[in-house]
Amino acid sequence: MLAADAMLRSSRLDFRVPRIRRPRGGLGERLGLRRRSTRQEPGTVGEKAGSLRWMTSCFMDPASKGKKMEAESVRGGEDLWDAESAAQQGRFPEHLVVMVNGLVGSAEDWKFAAEQLVKKLPDKVIVHRSECNSSRLTFDGVDLMGDRLAEEVRTVVKLRGGVRKISFVAHSLGGLVARYAIGRLYEPVTSVEFSCGTAEESKAKDICMLGRIAGLEPMNFITFASPHLGSRGHRQLPFLCGLPFLEQRASETAHFIVGRTGKHLFLTDKDDGKLPLLVRMVGDCDDIKFRSALRCFKRRVAYANANFDHMVGWRTSSIRRQRELPKHHLLVGDKNYPHIVYVDKGDKINTHNEMPIEAPKDELEEEMIRGLAQVPWERVDVSFQKSRQRYVAHNTIQVKSYWLNSDGADVIFHMIDNFLI
Repeated sequence: MLAADAMLRSSRLDFRVPRIRRPRGGLGERLGLRRRSTRQEPGTVGEKAGSLRWMTSCFMDPASKGKKMEAESVRGGEDLWDAESAAQQGRFPEHLVVMVNGLVGSAEDWKFAAEQLVKKLPDKVIVHRSECNSSRLTFDGVDLMGDRLAEEVRTVVKLRGGVRKISFVAHSLGGLVARYAIGRLYEPVTSVEFSCGTAEESKAKDICMLGRIAGLEPMNFITFASPHLGSRGHRQLPFLCGLPFLEQRASETAHFIVGRTGKHLFLTDKDDGKLPLLVRMVGDCDDIKFRSALRCFKRRVAYANANFDHMVGWRTSSIRRQRELPKHHLLVGDKNYPHIVYVDKGDKINTHNEMPIEAPKDELEEEMIRGLAQVPWERVDVSFQKSRQRYVAHNTIQVKSYWLNSDGADVIFHMIDNFLI
């Protein structure tokens, strides 16, 4: 008995997790980045953003083939880049991609997409997954969330002095927050800055004449299932089944559940007698140039679920009127991206600004469509009708969790393959 007990003790497996130590001579030291003290000093970036914690982590997925990525915590968000490519170049990539979560979300929601983007474009992008608006902070309203995101982006740009270009990728409510933030970050560019007449400066003038975002060249503004027209109206919040009395009730009570954000989504906010915030966000206000900020991006893309999205309707996520939605016989899957069923590159004749055949049922919605249509949009319609994950289409289009929403991976790959570098 004692011998058996001794054998059992000697063969027992040790499940204790070993302590992970930060390796010496890592990427941070090779790029001249030192670990910052947690003590804050007045008048520094750290005072506004909090301390910067260095973390080294390897993100592995079955298709990564051992590729190492490194991450650094910034104000609760996280920067992700390819370690090997950055070490070879001796600097970080020049293209900053900011990913923004939706309602009651977090930076983790973009984990899969961020990893795939860095893996596909290892020497091109550094991805920042924002977390300044997570969990219950998403109830504070689009404007306050947008201000927080703008401040976070400014901090990241200061820390990554080598970045030259910027893109935004946002899911659901995050699309509205990102649109507000870029209005805050917009910087008009005048011809005075390009007084010389060289060919290179002339090209730069053509690129940047419309403006910059946080001092960077704007490239892609991409949204996934975002309620650009709000959640008010027939089937804009699909789980209410289009029943008028339920939609009216939701409009009246949404602010009790999701705070100021509910008022903004249902266009019931009337601060100081002004128009609802989402209506004001389709144009240029005196202090915030929302439309000019959108226009300065080279691409604006709206991915939308054509069906089975119970949170955001097809019209509001694709910025269309009901009669402008593609007919079902036109929804044909792409063999390379099986859940992409219709793509409008935005290069067709724009009919959005024509007078509607009949009087609009919702004048505010019509005003938002007209305002947003002042800049060209690419529209990508998605359908998970044949997927077992169709009933969670709102999260699947983003691949919020790979184990629950893996069927949306082809949508993410479509976004990456068409990403403008």
